[in-house]
Amino acid sequence: MAAGGSKGSGRPAKKKSPTKGTGGHRRRGLEGKGATPPAHMRHWYKERQAGARPQQTGTATAARRPRRDDAPEVIGGRNPVVEALRAGVPANALYVAQRIDNDDRVREAIKLAAERGIALLEVTRDKLDRLTEATVHQGLALQLPPYEYAHPDDLVTAARDAAEIPLIVALDGVTDPRNLGAIARSATAFGAHGLLVPSRRSAGVTAGAWKTSAGTLATLPVARAANLTAALREYREAGLFVIGLDGDASTDLADATVITEPLVVVVGSEGKGLSRLVRDTCDQIVRIPMRAAAESLNAGVAAGIALYEISRRRT
Repeated sequence: MAAGGSKGSGRPAKKKSPTKGTGGHRRRGLEGKGATPPAHMRHWYKERQAGARPQQTGTATAARRPRRDDAPEVIGGRNPVVEALRAGVPANALYVAQRIDNDDRVREAIKLAAERGIALLEVTRDKLDRLTEATVHQGLALQLPPYEYAHPDDLVTAARDAAEIPLIVALDGVTDPRNLGAIARSATAFGAHGLLVPSRRSAGVTAGAWKTSAGTLATLPVARAANLTAALREYREAGLFVIGLDGDASTDLADATVITEPLVVVVGSEGKGLSRLVRDTCDQIVRIPMRAAAESLNAGVAAGIALYEISRRRT
């Protein structure tokens, strides 16, 4: 094809007719818009930076959206809300569904919230569905502030301030918050001074943990460590012994020689057990003897049995 010619002909291309100009309308349309707002005022900028999609409505979208560590927690359900309020769990607001069927639990929740100065908010059930991520709330939900984790050293300090032998429970790979709550309940019952959890790949103090703990997390401190193995080493340097629970160990828990000493008990995940680095850091690996028909114990159950035996031996 010749340069400037039309396809398939030897004649030069026709000139296009002149087009109507914008007459300055384009330029005037850009005038008066003002400066671009700073980043913190542009919601679309923050969403792009965080890799988030634009906000949508609906419980399915809310359930898929990842929750930030500093976001408040919400407990849903009449019994869990009342138990949390009775236990003095810190709370920001009590949400009550419009036209809720009143019963003793609802009345008690409202009364306890009012006595503690907790904000009472009447909302639609759709709003409650979003707040509780579509879990069963029975028209009642309690919003908790983000949990403030302790430093690992604080657990030892608390024991020594109370003139007691330190007893700490460390969780290695326990990812179910309900197990964390159950372990917190046992730890409180048998005199432990706190829980230690890694900051990654581990359950934290979430609404599920609060519900299972039956309020004991309000008084039992939970510390977070960036590196669990390093934190255990520091405990050893501070004079504590570290024992790990493992069903394949050759020594029974009752025969452990360090039970009455300052102690850290490490509970592994139900599936994988203790990680290699944590196992290598332990002074002793022990097992809870049981019949062969049961291959393993739930992490919460194992921790409860171990803490009972330690408490019995110490007293």
